[in-house]
Amino acid sequence: MGPAPAGEVGEPELMEVVLEGTGKEGKKVSSKKRPVTASPVEGLLKPVKLSRTELYKEPTNEELNRLRETENLFHSSLLRLQVEELLKEVKLSEKKKERIDVFLREVNQRILRVPSTSETELTDQAWLPPGVQVPLHQVPFAVKGRFHFLPPVQVTIVGSYLLGTCIRPDINVDVALTMPREILQDKDGLNQRYFRKRALYLAHLAHHLAGDPLFGSVRFSYSNGCHLKPSLLLRPRGKDERLVTVRLHPCPPPDFFRPCRLLPTKNNVRSAWFRGQSPTEDGSPEPPTPHYNTWILQDTALESHVQLLSAVLGSAPGLKDGVALLKVWLRQRELDKGLGGFSGFLASMLVTFLVSTRKIHTTMSSYQVLRSVLQFLATTDLTVNGISLCLSSDPSLPTPADFHQAFPVVFLDSSGRLNLCADVTASTYHQVQHEARLSMVLLDSKAEDGFQLLLMTPKPMIRTFDHILHLRPLSRLQTACHRLKLWPELQDHGGDYVSAAMGPLTTLLEQGLGSRLHLLAHSRPSVPEWEIGQDPPKHRDAGALILGLLLRPEGLTSVLEMGPEADQPEAADFRQFWGSLSELRRFQDGAIREAVVWEAASMAQKRLIPQQVVTHLLALHADIPDTCVHYVGGFLDALIQGLKEASSTKGRMVVSQGGELVTLPNVEAILEDFAVLGEGLVQTVEARSERWTV
Repeated sequence: MGPAPAGEVGEPELMEVVLEGTGKEGKKVSSKKRPVTASPVEGLLKPVKLSRTELYKEPTNEELNRLRETENLFHSSLLRLQVEELLKEVKLSEKKKERIDVFLREVNQRILRVPSTSETELTDQAWLPPGVQVPLHQVPFAVKGRFHFLPPVQVTIVGSYLLGTCIRPDINVDVALTMPREILQDKDGLNQRYFRKRALYLAHLAHHLAGDPLFGSVRFSYSNGCHLKPSLLLRPRGKDERLVTVRLHPCPPPDFFRPCRLLPTKNNVRSAWFRGQSPTEDGSPEPPTPHYNTWILQDTALESHVQLLSAVLGSAPGLKDGVALLKVWLRQRELDKGLGGFSGFLASMLVTFLVSTRKIHTTMSSYQVLRSVLQFLATTDLTVNGISLCLSSDPSLPTPADFHQAFPVVFLDSSGRLNLCADVTASTYHQVQHEARLSMVLLDSKAEDGFQLLLMTPKPMIRTFDHILHLRPLSRLQTACHRLKLWPELQDHGGDYVSAAMGPLTTLLEQGLGSRLHLLAHSRPSVPEWEIGQDPPKHRDAGALILGLLLRPEGLTSVLEMGPEADQPEAADFRQFWGSLSELRRFQDGAIREAVVWEAASMAQKRLIPQQVVTHLLALHADIPDTCVHYVGGFLDALIQGLKEASSTKGRMVVSQGGELVTLPNVEAILEDFAVLGEGLVQTVEARSERWTV
């Protein structure tokens, strides 16, 4: 026997013949060999082969509807596919929801089984076991009132999990625990009594739940960074420990606190008690405590807010997906972090407001919702004209002017008494506006990488601002509060000197930088969780206060701060603001004015004039020395100067043009210098021709 034909012996199990067409009487027209076994690249997608009839058949009604929706609701099919894939990645799957629901039912049963305690004075905390600390700084410690623990009368899931708008990777389920009326007293709104009882309630819960084998982690944390409102974090044991975090929030019974006592113009923290002094009978008015009052109102409105959101978002999947995209947008820009951030809850309430004003319809797609909200943020300044979900005309309600006087940003809920943006600073909102404007420009341009830049690219502060400065240690801000005489702000924020000093410091720097500044924003690191047996973190433990400066090219390098003429009444204010740097100068037009001249010889030094402004004003007005101001800016100046020196010898070439010799930049030599000074730092060089006659 002769040798077998090639392909018949040795690999019959690997190849087979595929007939693609036959002629008369089965005559083979063409054939193709393909492997039978799986591709060596596992998971590789293969093209689907369709017959001519299947390939050219008419689209179905469902396909036509989808094409019509894509045309009306999205820019393109590609954008729709990108949005859908992103939502699949960030939304919670049904299987994980079932596991979370099982865990929540177990949590509910264990909370209701926590035993009661006997009644004691608020200052008598000997009944607490030694392994648990009260998650609150009790300063001053002396306070009136009595406390005893009773199981909650109602356990309610609130927040984004119930609405279906929570996004991965951090799945948090907020649970409101309605405390019985027997625990509370009529004047618990005064002098932090309610917050003390709230903290003791959590401490007793933490002691009993920490020993339960259901939980792998029982820790404390601050709710949205507010140190007066701790929450208890519960995580399951075992493989589901990273699946979900349940956050317990004690709250008062409905209608327990009188709303008229919690208006932004009312005081609920007495100055004598807060400063540890004896009460005086001089009759001097107490300063209002709008933030303190708002934090109590927030606990009273947890259920009403989730009911409102459920009514608006419940039957509109496009709105839910739009809220999810907004949360991704905020997270990528780090705008939702810590106390004063623009949280996902605010984004949900803003969507609700736009639905009520008919700027968003419930049939809109997620992309349209995202675009509508960004358009509203880019064009609406809530620091000037606040908005409200309240439709009531009750004359007893406070006016918008009352809220604008107490808060920098105003967005009222449906009751007309609670400012949802009470903790949002003007700087944070202006940063949100700035990012919304940039995003709208990106969406209008219909760029191919618009989706990537809008929702997929992280944009931390170091990528957003020209100059960054870190203020540390934070304990220096306590001195700044005393220097700036911020006792009412400290009283309102419960002793949080970082929050009390934030607004005045940013206002001070904005005034000093003037036309040099386009945007000033701040970032306060979130306080980490802590064990139930540890003392709560102090204000100075948060790290550093970070400020970002986005500068204008126009006027940035000016060395002169022009003040008013010497005989004007504003001259005294100018001298008080700039201190010893202010001096009288005569100008070419004959005017004699107050002025400040900055020392800057080179262009690099002129670009760093904002550093001189910041360090001078902080030292003069806030008693913060320059050793506590860590300024990051001008790092590329050394590279630019090094490039100039390196290119001075070989960065030019002499060529003949039109019969005369001219000197032109040698692009190749410049590129070599960039490679030497930092490989990969410069991607492209656009040469600008300069001409010198030799």
